[in-house]
Amino acid sequence: MADRYLSFTGTAPGRFLTRRLGLPQPAALERRALSGGLLHLTAGKTDLDLAPVLARTGLGADDTGRPAAVVLDATGVRDVDALAEVHAALHPVVRSVATSGRVVVLGTRPDPADHHQAAVQQALEGFTRSLGKEIGRGRTVNLVRLTDAARADAAESTLRFLLSPASAYVSGQVVEVGDADRIAVPDDWELPLAGRTALVTGAARGIGAAVAETLAGQGAQVVVLDVPQAEDEARRAAERLGGTALALDITAADAGERIAAAVPGGLDVLIHNAGITRDRRLANMPADRWSSVLDVNLASVLRTTDALLAAGAVNRGGRIVATASIAGLAGNAGQTNYGASKAGIVGLVRSLAPRAVAEHGVTVNAVAPGFIETRMTAAVPLFIREAGRRMNSLAQGGLPVDVAETTAWLAHPASGAVNGQVVRVCGQSLLGA
Repeated sequence: MADRYLSFTGTAPGRFLTRRLGLPQPAALERRALSGGLLHLTAGKTDLDLAPVLARTGLGADDTGRPAAVVLDATGVRDVDALAEVHAALHPVVRSVATSGRVVVLGTRPDPADHHQAAVQQALEGFTRSLGKEIGRGRTVNLVRLTDAARADAAESTLRFLLSPASAYVSGQVVEVGDADRIAVPDDWELPLAGRTALVTGAARGIGAAVAETLAGQGAQVVVLDVPQAEDEARRAAERLGGTALALDITAADAGERIAAAVPGGLDVLIHNAGITRDRRLANMPADRWSSVLDVNLASVLRTTDALLAAGAVNRGGRIVATASIAGLAGNAGQTNYGASKAGIVGLVRSLAPRAVAEHGVTVNAVAPGFIETRMTAAVPLFIREAGRRMNSLAQGGLPVDVAETTAWLAHPASGAVNGQVVRVCGQSLLGA
């Protein structure tokens, strides 16, 4: 369903009226190409050689005074005096960032052995989240923490994503980038998944279909998995993408074994997207509504992941990306079952990620969508739908492609240093952490 309010605020009368009434004034997000160059700033003393990585993003140095992107290297900030340099660097330029522009702050992991460094590096999180809520005009602000502050190449895929139109609906996020030795630089950054096999569950429609299309567009051979009732849709989607369809109830006890049999060469990318809702307040929720949501959204993910890893069906260097939700982070009335299942995904990621990468060479991450414009949200009552759209820093709903692009970044071969992360795709929702 079209966002008529967003369209109205793009007109002269709409801008005048919403300004007079103090209503949100969302800017249409740029999802094709950022217009302008890149401004590279520093705060504190740093040894990070960012220039080669930033040059490869395709954004040249800004010479217009209206940069499309600003990158602030704050990895050398270790005390409050150096933290003041963050203000000094960004204060003069923040108003000049172009509409739908990007601000990325680079920091390091807080050091438990140095409480001064830990304090100021944690301060960067509050700073970036706050700036994201005030910067407006479709601009985003994110923090990237490097565990090895001397290895900029570990963050290349992350910087390329956050400095591109693909991250239009990702703001206020903190992403930790770890071991640079786990990255695999693709031969072609435009087709990074060429020669790789990806399976997406719940891929016949909605967000899953967008994920499958995005991965195929990046060169992956995609397996479109959905329930037998959606087999025709899944086959049509697979044919359109040059992939294959797999009709399978993901809650079946042998789902993992059947997936492994369907991909004899193994999977390079496993996307757990299938999910259902059965909303009702707990006092009125029968057991079957509870169990069906937990079985599809969480238990099936646990079972199939365990089975595929045990069988060696996810290749070394592989990527597992699961779909959580801001409902699992902030909770939502009438969704105790759904919120529990999606919070469970967060727990799965945080626990499994270090072991999966150590034992299998596989990373595990999650995306947590907020209000995304789908057929399901189009059926939500008007006032609830409008609240969902406006209660984020970008004051609008996201699109399925926003979730898909974020998933593709986590599935990228050069994203091996990103592990155990839960990234919200919510326009920096005003709810949740």
